[in-house]
Amino acid sequence: MAEFNSIHSVTEMPEGDDAKCSFHHRMFLEPQEKKSSMKALVVKQAKKTCSCTPAKAKDYLFSFFPVLQWLPKYKLREYLLGDIMSGVIVGVLLVPQSIAYSLLAGQEPIYGLYTSFFASIIYFIFGTSRHISVGIFGVICLMVGQVVDREIQRAGYELEPAVPSVLTDTAELVNATAPPGNQTSQQLLCDKSCYAITVGATMTFIAGVYQVAMGFFQVGFVSVYLSDSLLSGFVTGASFTILTSQAKYLLGIDIPRSSGIGSLITTWINIFRNIHKTNTCDLITSFLCFLVLIPTKELNEHFKSRLKAPIPVELVVIVAATLASHFGKLRETYGSSVAGHIPTGFLPPRPPDWNLIPNVALDAVPIAVIGFAITVSLSEMFAKKHGYSVKANQEMYAIGFCNIIPSFFHCFTTSAALAKTLVKESTGCRTQMSGMVTSLVILLVLLVIAPLFYSLQKCVLAVITIVNLRGALRKFRDLPKMWRLSRVDTVIWLVTMAASALISTEIGLLVGVCFSMLCVIFRTQRPEAPLLGWVAESETYESLSAYKNLQTKPGIVVFRFEAPLYYINKECFKSTLYKQTGVNPVWVKAAKKKAAKRMLRDKEVDSGGNQPSISMDFVSEPLGFHTIVIDCCAVQFLDTAGIRTLKEVCKDYRDIDVQVLLAQCNPSVRSSLIRGEFFQEGEDPLLFHSVHQAVDFALGAQGRSGTGASK
Repeated sequence: MAEFNSIHSVTEMPEGDDAKCSFHHRMFLEPQEKKSSMKALVVKQAKKTCSCTPAKAKDYLFSFFPVLQWLPKYKLREYLLGDIMSGVIVGVLLVPQSIAYSLLAGQEPIYGLYTSFFASIIYFIFGTSRHISVGIFGVICLMVGQVVDREIQRAGYELEPAVPSVLTDTAELVNATAPPGNQTSQQLLCDKSCYAITVGATMTFIAGVYQVAMGFFQVGFVSVYLSDSLLSGFVTGASFTILTSQAKYLLGIDIPRSSGIGSLITTWINIFRNIHKTNTCDLITSFLCFLVLIPTKELNEHFKSRLKAPIPVELVVIVAATLASHFGKLRETYGSSVAGHIPTGFLPPRPPDWNLIPNVALDAVPIAVIGFAITVSLSEMFAKKHGYSVKANQEMYAIGFCNIIPSFFHCFTTSAALAKTLVKESTGCRTQMSGMVTSLVILLVLLVIAPLFYSLQKCVLAVITIVNLRGALRKFRDLPKMWRLSRVDTVIWLVTMAASALISTEIGLLVGVCFSMLCVIFRTQRPEAPLLGWVAESETYESLSAYKNLQTKPGIVVFRFEAPLYYINKECFKSTLYKQTGVNPVWVKAAKKKAAKRMLRDKEVDSGGNQPSISMDFVSEPLGFHTIVIDCCAVQFLDTAGIRTLKEVCKDYRDIDVQVLLAQCNPSVRSSLIRGEFFQEGEDPLLFHSVHQAVDFALGAQGRSGTGASK
């Protein structure tokens, strides 16, 4: 049997003798029939999922491989030139950054090139965004490097003498064929750099599995908990940690890499303790690189509208520094730390180390979440800008496979990167064909050019990494504007930034998420709750504290609670209502009872009954209003505590002859009130579509009661 929601309306009577009266009638709203039972829904969904038709299989194939949709429609004359140009430029910029960020991830330079190469190809196949550039991202590299350093220390490699990285190829090849049961032999054959990429690839595999699982179970909603202010604060805080980790390369000093809680402070303490060991050659080289990179980067940004392509200053610096180091024999003469041997070609694929999965499974969670959150947010931002749509779940598949597949080819974790995406967009990119061009540029380096970077100083790579942090560090300039827009978002930014920098990146992310959730709870715990006034010659009611020249109806108080009513803020609701109306019904009832007892006592003492009772005067003192209208337009939902609170408020005010009317309740609130038996059996449920109707009803009811009393 269908239930009917009764909602009241008020209609003015025509002019005449009864012009002051109003006519009150009900509107009956019949709810839609409830959907099928959960069992029926599950069966229906299972049939829909398990059924397979040629058209459905084709749609699934095309949605899973978006390249099959857009590649046949590729407009060669219109798109090719822009894609080639942007692909080449991004590739030229990506080569030095891939080498530099490898140090940040605790890896050899060759693995950064592998990572950028495979990520571009795989996103070309699975991605739905036309513009984002997927590859190495500084914050992700930092998080990977911290785990790699921890696992290297656990394995005892820090205690061994450094093994030249030229042995890495041999170690990799031997380990690929070593029996899995011979752990001792495998440890001896795998040097420190080999074990580092094993840890990085294993964690990359797990992070990719998490991301694909998120796409499969359609849990993209998780990213909504990572607000823009939170992500921005996290990236800025992590940038301080990145800068700190690269400082030792600028000075050319050899200190252990700190990890865990307070690593930033520990690293700076170690730097100042060893500052006397600074390598003068590395320091001068770093200073000269800063002098070239920073002004040129600023010119690129300042004249980006006039330049057809940004000046590839990083590549120029790397080439010049490599030539200077090689012909100046800086390593042999001054002991400068150099990149070392970078092999050409590709190493044979190797699966992740399954024994390492328990060690890194938890560390991969924040990496996976940050990776997909940044990728999805950048994809949606550029899609909105250029007027096309992206699929969030497919983006999670894409970034997941960009991690799973390359993990078998000695790569570490990737995600979309804002700086390279902006370059890609500004240089004419039209489709992900530019990503294929970028991978071809990196392939050329891998096959031919890579060994030429043997003499490149590590301090040059550190300078490139630090200079690319300018965008994140510049967020401090936006703080005054952010503070004016939203103080809560600014506090979230500051807390997340400080926690990410001073505690650790993973804990900083967790602190930011928890703090932002607490801010949401605090906002609903003590929301705005103003009294409302009538806007003359309209049916609108607005806040008396916000606007002037509003009118109030005699004997009626209109109150708005601007938050859901649930267990956290139920006491705030009652206390604010009592404060705004100036009447606490509980106290009034208690005073009445006390006055009645005192009057009874006085009657017993004075049997003549001639003594006047002051208490009776108090009891009969008018409250100043007879109706409270609660505007529920901002109450999104009620829980059981909220329903109970409304019941108590209505009963308490009814006991002192004040009626409470509810207006503008949404269907969810009305349904909760009915299920919660808010209306007593046989009672006429007083719910109103608007505050104006509720006020007119209260005025009419008071007029009728006054007329009846006079008769």
